[in-house]
Amino acid sequence: MSDPLRLAVAGLGTVGASLARIILERSDTTATLGKHSLKLQAVSARDATKDRGVDLAGIAWENDPIALAKRGDIDVFVELIGGSDGPALESVEAALRMGKSVVTANKALLAEHGNRLARLAEENGTEIAFEAAVAGGIPVIKTFREGLTGNQIERVFGILNGTCNYILTRMEDEGKPFEEILKDAQDLGYAEADPTFDIGGHDTAHKLALLTCLAFGTEISADDIYLEGIETVTLEDIRAADELGFRIKLLGVAQRTSTGVEQRVHPTMVPKSSPIARVSGVTNAVAVDTDLLGQSMFIGPGAGGNATASAVFADITDLARGDRVPTLGRNAEALKPYTRAQMRAHEGGYYIRLAVKDEVGMFARIARAMADANISLESIVQEASIGERRGDRQSQPDDVKTIVLITHQTTEAAIRKAVTVVEEDGGMVGAAQVIRIERLD
Repeated sequence: MSDPLRLAVAGLGTVGASLARIILERSDTTATLGKHSLKLQAVSARDATKDRGVDLAGIAWENDPIALAKRGDIDVFVELIGGSDGPALESVEAALRMGKSVVTANKALLAEHGNRLARLAEENGTEIAFEAAVAGGIPVIKTFREGLTGNQIERVFGILNGTCNYILTRMEDEGKPFEEILKDAQDLGYAEADPTFDIGGHDTAHKLALLTCLAFGTEISADDIYLEGIETVTLEDIRAADELGFRIKLLGVAQRTSTGVEQRVHPTMVPKSSPIARVSGVTNAVAVDTDLLGQSMFIGPGAGGNATASAVFADITDLARGDRVPTLGRNAEALKPYTRAQMRAHEGGYYIRLAVKDEVGMFARIARAMADANISLESIVQEASIGERRGDRQSQPDDVKTIVLITHQTTEAAIRKAVTVVEEDGGMVGAAQVIRIERLD
């Protein structure tokens, strides 16, 4: 039998501890494939005395992950530290320079430094595997890097953050406000004490940037993503979506256009009849539209110790079998510079919620602002009636009314122009809520 593949794991949090246990329990799994078995050679974490529920007796310990990466008795460096810079970046760079393969679950690291790290891996005859960086245990990276060869991908979209999906699901199911559900999510460990990275859409954006690179052969460009989080989504919006036959999801969308690739992350109204509308709780989903296969969708757990460790272990198994794939699906020099698509018509239209003073002619002034921006309206209604029918209308002054507009296809620029005109007219109370509608046909 061949010598075992010697592994070093940096970071023994929930995922790292689960991975260590899986390696120790299933070290001979890859040997049945006629290649290397696995050996957990060394680990690194902040506290060597902490009980992690796995017996690490006999496993070498390093306090410094960079020293761990440089050990001469390891073949694969597994980075589970987290963070886009600092020890995570420095240890990965050290491993690559020594010709060691790297396995990571760190989407922030790759979103910021992935282009350079991919080149560094190629220069040193090695690679980076990162299945766990996107959608947890769902094997989407392998699908994009290997399974869709020969297909031209037109669009990628998905629910890529379980925290946001959990919050939006419970708001709909229980009729509770955003702030209350967010606190529950924090208490349950689904959201961090500072939840900005999740609810602000940044986590989704990092994952979308990696999928965009693999799908369209462009360099990673996380800074070129149109970004909105779910902080402004209210129960009014959830209820209006329900009445209109939609659910609200935070989607990441990347789409090929004639002028480049469009990348966007934002709350989205999707038809209840669509498969992605039925993805609830902390579950993730990724859909891809191709010329040969049509639409395929992958659904599963997007986070958690076992789910993420499963994806890391799958990458390690590929390395043990000798499977070699360029880090970003093709050689780094073959990646095209990212070209941000020009603003174009959004085919699904928009939902716009306005709180306005109850004044004569207000409907007409709003309609005129939309017409002047060349926006065609599908409907315009006084939204308060929804709350009244349910008996749970949120309190607002009697002289303030909520108006909801649904538009036909138009551009983001036209919507913002019209909303600005209404705001400057002086009739609005507070900010407008604008949510895209995706028909997902």
